[in-house]
Amino acid sequence: MSPRWVRLPHVVLAVRGAALALAAAGLAHTLWHGVHEPGHALAFGLLITIGELARWGAQPGEREPAPLGAAGALAYALLGSSAGDPTSHGVLQVIAVLVAAQLVASVPHVARGSGPGPDQVARRVLTVTFAAVCFQPLYNSGRSADWFGDGPYYAAFLLVLLGLTALCDAVLGALLLRARTLPRSLRAAGLTPVPYGPLLRDELRALGGIGSAVCATGAVMALGVAVAGLWALPVLCVPLLLTQVSFRRFAAVRTTYRQTIASLARSTEIAGYTPPGHARRVAVLCTAVGREMGLSGPDLTVLEYAALMHDIGQLSLVDPVPDGATASLPAAEQRRIALLGGAVVRQTGVDTEVAVVVEQQADPYREQPLSARIVRAVNAYDDLCGEGIGGPLGALEQLRLGTGRDYQPQVVESLARVLARGGLTPVPPG
Repeated sequence: MSPRWVRLPHVVLAVRGAALALAAAGLAHTLWHGVHEPGHALAFGLLITIGELARWGAQPGEREPAPLGAAGALAYALLGSSAGDPTSHGVLQVIAVLVAAQLVASVPHVARGSGPGPDQVARRVLTVTFAAVCFQPLYNSGRSADWFGDGPYYAAFLLVLLGLTALCDAVLGALLLRARTLPRSLRAAGLTPVPYGPLLRDELRALGGIGSAVCATGAVMALGVAVAGLWALPVLCVPLLLTQVSFRRFAAVRTTYRQTIASLARSTEIAGYTPPGHARRVAVLCTAVGREMGLSGPDLTVLEYAALMHDIGQLSLVDPVPDGATASLPAAEQRRIALLGGAVVRQTGVDTEVAVVVEQQADPYREQPLSARIVRAVNAYDDLCGEGIGGPLGALEQLRLGTGRDYQPQVVESLARVLARGGLTPVPPG
């Protein structure tokens, strides 16, 4: 056992161990008892393999890079009849087909040095197993036919199962992400990771996009094969493939958009108005503090963009502020720079909410929205760290002394908790 494996969080070890045990049981059972309906197993196995191979070209951070593979696996887990004839494959065969397809699809990915990580594979195995355990015993025992028949109630039953499966996947994804947010060196010290609630909200919000398309396609595939047989599979794959192409184009545009904002934010560094890496450090810490305080989704995006561009107004200064530390300037001068920065942001075509945050970052915190309060406090923290007044602890103490008017106490304490998880050290420059 490698040292890296030993240091993995217990949640990650439990998830990987459960997925590995299920995979071994499924493959062993299928090899020992043989494959039921080999044609169906082969068809769905190919569908999952093709879907997993479609990970090629996925954008960094894409939540579901293989939607066709996910939909195919869910469809097989919820497959009852085929062209009117009942099927007899069970939960373990569903797991075996999924694992075999992922192993085959992983070969070119491994050769290329990419592909899904072990956590993604384990998450897929556990999610599909949940769907199969909820459906296959009911169908094979005949209870689903007695309870729901073959009409609209049966379709509604499948949709309910898919909703529960999506919820299970979101809970599992948030758990894995939470386990990964705390550095390994600090877990033994008993420090708490990022709150679970915002992470779960992010996962649940993602279900409204590509997640809903995957679940809907999985249900339609299962129902289509039940009526028309395996010929329904290639026809029903087309809408999801088109959705995947459109989603990746949208993700590429968003990535380019963010890179443009980051490049614009670096203009103050290139011009010598702010220290190297200041905007990036503030953006990283602001995002962490925002998540700590319950922000998620679009609110975090606005916060990140505002943090990247918060100093853009300094370009209007004739003489740069020493080290770009606007926190030491008079309040009127800070407000003038903030207003000029907001005017520049509005000209770039960025969301108006970002401009509002940039404009209001110099106002008293009681008059600011939460995003502006976070940017103001984190920017001051990074400026104070650069002044060498006692390091991170000294900077935090200065922020606490200013909570009467300048900084919201809850923001400062959230910043302290985020820094504690990172060892009370500022984000490195660069």
